[in-house]
Amino acid sequence: MASTVPNAQLEASDSWYPERHKALYILLQLVGRDFKLKYRRSALGVAWSVLNPLLMMTVMAAVFSTLMRFSSDAIPSYPLYIILGNVTFALMSDSSSQGMASIIDAASLLKKVKISRWVFPVEKVLFAVVNFVFSLVAVLVVMLFVRVYPSWTVLMLPIFLLYITVFCCGLSLMLSALSVFFRDVMHLWGVVLTAWTYATPLFYPIEILPSWMLSIERFNPMFHYVAYIRELLLYQRMPTLRLNVICIGFAVISLAVGFFVFRKAQRKFILYV
Repeated sequence: MASTVPNAQLEASDSWYPERHKALYILLQLVGRDFKLKYRRSALGVAWSVLNPLLMMTVMAAVFSTLMRFSSDAIPSYPLYIILGNVTFALMSDSSSQGMASIIDAASLLKKVKISRWVFPVEKVLFAVVNFVFSLVAVLVVMLFVRVYPSWTVLMLPIFLLYITVFCCGLSLMLSALSVFFRDVMHLWGVVLTAWTYATPLFYPIEILPSWMLSIERFNPMFHYVAYIRELLLYQRMPTLRLNVICIGFAVISLAVGFFVFRKAQRKFILYV
């Protein structure tokens, strides 16, 4: 299976790793393994983590600023606006999609080795975070190209990463549990992500939204997380206390719901995977 670790490694870790360190050890092994698998036999390797968001930004900037004429005087740099929205949404999309299938993909391992089940969906989130960090190189390239130079607000990026990582962990835990019992979730989630993409101002200015839709956006977590990173890198100002509270709130709610659903369901995983 794609998401398994060699049994010998896990059994060896059982023999000498304390219980509290075992999950961390396995997490690191899984993240390292996924990283190697993703770029195996690729000529450019990890460079794709930089090139992909750059290419996507180029296409979107050409389409939406030239053909559809989406732009705004309130946006200092439209290409930077696009790439920040794209890489942030991709972090949530990739981590949730991969995390959703993590328990099913690890079925053979779960039947053989005693292991904390939450490790698998959380590992997918951490792997997506690693790719996100590499994609920030592409963001830096765009910033230098459009002459929006990083300011001291970049120091707040670890706080942003903490917020969105916790949010994605909750989402991944919940989806991974639901998909074990209801495989239709795996098909429906793709539709949800598509709708969520267009409902979030990733490539169009917020100013074009009518007032009723702006009211709905208050309940869209990704609207606030995208706004947060744009505040830091595009507008180069400190996010407001209100925005911080909202991001923390969505992260805590997501983790609480995801943990509750996962904990209630995990004992029956072995019967359905």
